[in-house]
Amino acid sequence: MARAKTLSEKKIFVLDTSVILFEHISIMNFEEHDIGIPITVLEELDQFKKGNDTKNFEAREFTRLLDKLAQDKSLQDWIPLNGKTRGSLKVIMEAGSGKGELDANEVFGETKNDHRILNAALRMRDENKGRKVILVSKDINLRLKAKSMGLAAEDYETGKIKNVQSLRKGMIEIEKVDSDLVNHLYEDGTISPKEVLKRKKAHPNQYFILKSDKNSVLARYNSQEDCIHKVDKRPVSGIKPRNAEQTFAIDAIMNPDVKLVTIQGVAGTGKTLLTLAGALEQRREYKQIYLARPIVPLSNKDIGYLPGDIKSKLNPYMEPLWDNLKFIQNQYKESDKEYKAITEMVAKEKLMITPLAYIRGRSLSNIFFIVDEAQNLTPHEIKTIITRAGENTKIVFTGDIYQIDTPYLDSQSNGLSYLIDRVKDHPLYAHITLEKGERSELANLANEML
Repeated sequence: MARAKTLSEKKIFVLDTSVILFEHISIMNFEEHDIGIPITVLEELDQFKKGNDTKNFEAREFTRLLDKLAQDKSLQDWIPLNGKTRGSLKVIMEAGSGKGELDANEVFGETKNDHRILNAALRMRDENKGRKVILVSKDINLRLKAKSMGLAAEDYETGKIKNVQSLRKGMIEIEKVDSDLVNHLYEDGTISPKEVLKRKKAHPNQYFILKSDKNSVLARYNSQEDCIHKVDKRPVSGIKPRNAEQTFAIDAIMNPDVKLVTIQGVAGTGKTLLTLAGALEQRREYKQIYLARPIVPLSNKDIGYLPGDIKSKLNPYMEPLWDNLKFIQNQYKESDKEYKAITEMVAKEKLMITPLAYIRGRSLSNIFFIVDEAQNLTPHEIKTIITRAGENTKIVFTGDIYQIDTPYLDSQSNGLSYLIDRVKDHPLYAHITLEKGERSELANLANEML
């Protein structure tokens, strides 16, 4: 965004509640342009101030930030934001119902908060002739309503991935490799990357399928030693990898030098199963194993709407995780020590399957932490989780960036996409995309053809 040279070039961005709940410091991310906050947004934020979810934290932090900026000034006036390069902020009162004025409530035949926010943005445009006024919202329906009334509207783009297709898959297939090099890697376990990649640059912990006309081998680039290591196919907790991608995923999960892993893939590719199996295989290396997932309420209603006590409310959300654990346990006989060990871990809370909100704020030292359905988290939530990691903690995020259940997130703005894009060159990080479904032929049919 080029810097505005005159007042008429400075835009006014009117922020919707969804933007504030997504990132409370969003008002600081519009460079020298001015920010308008509809009074209705403050009313809506008041409803979110209590609770332990990230949206509640964002609401409280924004209120504190606004109070700090205002001090003894009136929010009806333009208040300079911190720094010479930033614009100013003010709270906008609702408009509409005036002679000749557009009124969203009348246009859409209903009085609701979204329409009041639209009216506030329209008022800002009417009061600032000659300046571009843009409504910023994560709510696509509100953006469409704004555009239908002739008002410019945009998504909040900060932290958004421009091209999801460009996200690396963590694995490259290289053909026409000299068969002697493949044999050398089999025998010695390592080769120089220059022999295979020529002038191409490899990312830390990038995986390769090296193919010659006679044979092939699986490998990983070790950036710290600047060499390519052979990756062996190995079972974990009775679960055998069924393809090269799963073999790479297990390697990343089991690598003690890799502290952060992301596994992306559609349903049935084995993301959660492999990660949990790998964690159980390393149970002696960690104090606890946490398997958590965010709770995405049904029809966007809080779980309080569901009948029963808290355990019965959460069962539908946690059951898929328990299914994976039972599947691993059933690889053994009930008399086997491995079968009994899993039962004992659950009883002694060495293995915890829990909603993500229940472990927020806890210390994450000496823990193998699995976050399932990570595509339903915001970039800020992902960052918050990782910053809580203490000594000897490993975090694995699994999910499908195309299967978003959280309002106002999409394949470009969710936390999993953000993480894959931002951390790709760090030696502590590994990523793999699982593309081949291994659940059943019927499940593959659904993923490919429906």
